[in-house]
Amino acid sequence: MCFRHYNESEVVMGKPMSDWLRFSVCYWHTFRGTGADPFGFPTLVRPWDDGTDSIENAERRMRVAFDFMSKLGVKYWTFHDRDIAPEGVTLSETNANLDRLAELASQLQGETGIKLLWNTCNLFAHPRYSNGAATNADAHVVAYAAAQVKKSLEIGKKLGAENFVFWGGREGYHTLLNTNVREELDNLANFFKMVVAYKKKIGFTGQFLIEPKPKEPSKHQYDYDAMTVIAFLKTYDLDKDFKLNIEPNHTTLAGHCHEHDVVMASAYNMLGSVDSNTGSPDLGWDTDQFPMDVKNATMIMQTVLEQGGLAPGGLNFDCKVRRESTDVIDMMIAHVGAMDCFAKALKIAAKIREDGVLGKMKKERYASFGSGLGLKIKTGTATLEECDSFIQENGEPAKLSGKQEMFEAVLNRYF
Repeated sequence: MCFRHYNESEVVMGKPMSDWLRFSVCYWHTFRGTGADPFGFPTLVRPWDDGTDSIENAERRMRVAFDFMSKLGVKYWTFHDRDIAPEGVTLSETNANLDRLAELASQLQGETGIKLLWNTCNLFAHPRYSNGAATNADAHVVAYAAAQVKKSLEIGKKLGAENFVFWGGREGYHTLLNTNVREELDNLANFFKMVVAYKKKIGFTGQFLIEPKPKEPSKHQYDYDAMTVIAFLKTYDLDKDFKLNIEPNHTTLAGHCHEHDVVMASAYNMLGSVDSNTGSPDLGWDTDQFPMDVKNATMIMQTVLEQGGLAPGGLNFDCKVRRESTDVIDMMIAHVGAMDCFAKALKIAAKIREDGVLGKMKKERYASFGSGLGLKIKTGTATLEECDSFIQENGEPAKLSGKQEMFEAVLNRYF
């Protein structure tokens, strides 16, 4: 229950640790999670919940949440609109419920100093979204999703959200037999353009983020991975308005290594935030476990250091305690352990960066692009004729070892 590594005021590479590690607690798994799975009923029966979906229960839950986050010492939180307020019979009733809970959230934020890292819409759970939201084949459903986002943007502005996230849980398909892929993607882009227009109209200043995931619940989701989303945004001229919220568990579901999408998004200046969790690759589905692997966390923190931080994004613990971890105290232990994991990873990543050994090795591997024809290739000024002349004069290239084992061995020394 004690932090061994996390100390928010400790300076790492010129900044307090809390500036690098902008930790956030997610509302859905932490305060709405029940432990239920496809093979079993809820196991996490919380003392603050009375089993109803009443406004009074929602308000009590929110007070507990802010008490928990204050004790933990985090500075940010995140939520879906349907996490904090029950859905009514009509959209007007639903919005009124959301307004009431947002008013309480505003009050509790003021009392505790905890800020809203981002909010988002649940556009996947309700039966109306069974065939998607912004990519639905029914324009009526697309309009409903747009109305829901409109309200959530207003709530985000009211609560000072520093970002707003879109996760297309059902924006995809189960079979191409009944799917017009191009029409759905065009509609998705037009949906986002409506969102951008309304953001500007109301003066919402948060960063828009899209969260990639290859599958679950859909067989195939359009936001498959970082490169797919970046290509989509550039294709539809939306890349100036959106960045990416990367969840490493989703990255591994796409068949990549833990840090892949974080690195790829950052390489194109599109990394906005990280949903800091992990999964069990041997299982093959989204398990949303708390991050406890220091090496995985270090790989992420190396990228965060290289790009100078994540602000206005952060490290959001989109994680749930295991179905078998039924004690309330397990919630606190899980967050403390994950925060310590990332704090240790930050210090290791800083040491790697300060030593410069791995960076020098990587730079040496690409040294041929520093002068001559290599520099012309790098700067886009070379021609095929020049490349042909170079080969005619210099012949077959010498072998250049990738030295993977050496890189891995050097990295291991830091652990």
